[in-house]
Amino acid sequence: MVVVLLLGGGARESALAAALLRTEGTKLVVLAPNANPQLQAWAHHFHKGAVTDPALATSLAADHGVELAVIGPEAPLGAGVSDELRKAGIAVVGPSKRAAQVELSKSFMRNLLDRHKVPGRVAHGVFDDPMRAAEHIHALGGRVAVKPLGLTGGKGVKVSGDQLPTEADAVAYATDVIREGIGGAHQVLIEEQLIGEEFSLQVLTDGTAVVPTPAVQDHKRAEEGDLGPNTGGMGSYSAPDHLLPFLQRSEYDAALAALQGVVDGLRTDRTPFQGILYGQFMLTTDGPRIIEFNARFGDPEAMNVLPLLRGDFVAVCRAIAKGGLRDVVPSFASEATVCKYVVPNGYGYTSDSGHPVHVDERAIAQTGALLYYAAVDRREGGLFTSASRTLGLVGTGPSIAIAEQVAAEALRHVHGKVTYRKDIGTSAAIAARVAHMQALRQGGAPPGQPRADFKSSRPDGGPAEKPKA
Repeated sequence: MVVVLLLGGGARESALAAALLRTEGTKLVVLAPNANPQLQAWAHHFHKGAVTDPALATSLAADHGVELAVIGPEAPLGAGVSDELRKAGIAVVGPSKRAAQVELSKSFMRNLLDRHKVPGRVAHGVFDDPMRAAEHIHALGGRVAVKPLGLTGGKGVKVSGDQLPTEADAVAYATDVIREGIGGAHQVLIEEQLIGEEFSLQVLTDGTAVVPTPAVQDHKRAEEGDLGPNTGGMGSYSAPDHLLPFLQRSEYDAALAALQGVVDGLRTDRTPFQGILYGQFMLTTDGPRIIEFNARFGDPEAMNVLPLLRGDFVAVCRAIAKGGLRDVVPSFASEATVCKYVVPNGYGYTSDSGHPVHVDERAIAQTGALLYYAAVDRREGGLFTSASRTLGLVGTGPSIAIAEQVAAEALRHVHGKVTYRKDIGTSAAIAARVAHMQALRQGGAPPGQPRADFKSSRPDGGPAEKPKA
């Protein structure tokens, strides 16, 4: 028997819990900020509390004989929870606070890439002076991505031609980031704008060995057709060959080389990274370029790759935490996945939260889809939505089209003041992305072709109309 402490209460953690429980004899102790009904049902002991409290995490571990901890979200990493658990003799899947700076500090990440000459870097500069930031924006011809240095939940980045219609808008936003301390630091990162198709590649690592997972494409925009504001992610898909329809094997390998370069660089700097390293890339005509890294599984991307993992996930986690991942290499099934998030009406704008949501779990299971609860609370009277994402439904199958059909069928069994993106994983949406990448490789996107990197919701770059409830 092994007792595992799992931190986090979202759908990513539900997917982690399901993977851990596939190992016979596993008992879960869960520390979550919300009353996730799935984690409550699966846990040997469930504690609702702050996942950023190192003392609470170590106390739970001591009280329940925990020998392995798996950290889902990034906030506990930034709070030093992984460090305190290690000091208490617990094996941890999750990097130290210092190593987690690859996600927590964009300047740390970019400096690391430059110092170790990791492939896929982009032209960039970090500024605390609005005038110097403006000069850099002008030097890049106004085609930039403006990023707060701190954490903004994936919602602080603004890009030319989209949220920033003009160079003056880019300068104004950079100035606001510096003066208002958006993201927690009075600094701004200005990067060259990348044109292409975004994708994610996640690896498991013990600080030396790197085990890749299937590539995934997430959909950040709230509305179909990649319109509306950025969100935490509305859904994602993966392909049975573990590439993507627009991604070639050599491009996948180039992204993997960048991730290996980060792991090697951190080890060289005596800051070994033991956990999940997530790379977000833009596939350009020059190959994959690095947008950012996360120091944990992506959400929703965890729901794409963990159901495909074959082997003893607890043994894999032990190897990540203690070393020896080369000796316990997991494999991933040659199947496609499509994840569709159910969210409260208005999500991405102002969520209409606090309403009951009805989920027919038995009917969903009969479709073959996987159900992962997220930020939903079980209270007297049933399940209720919060301001964040409600649940993820994942279809699997021999093709993306079949996986999408499974997910779509499962969605018929969820009711309430909720919504979702119908287009994720559909043949039409994927064909548009393939055509976009082909056009770029041939010298430019054709007129009217949607750009999957960033697409404006209105001609003036403002947000689309709020969706109807």
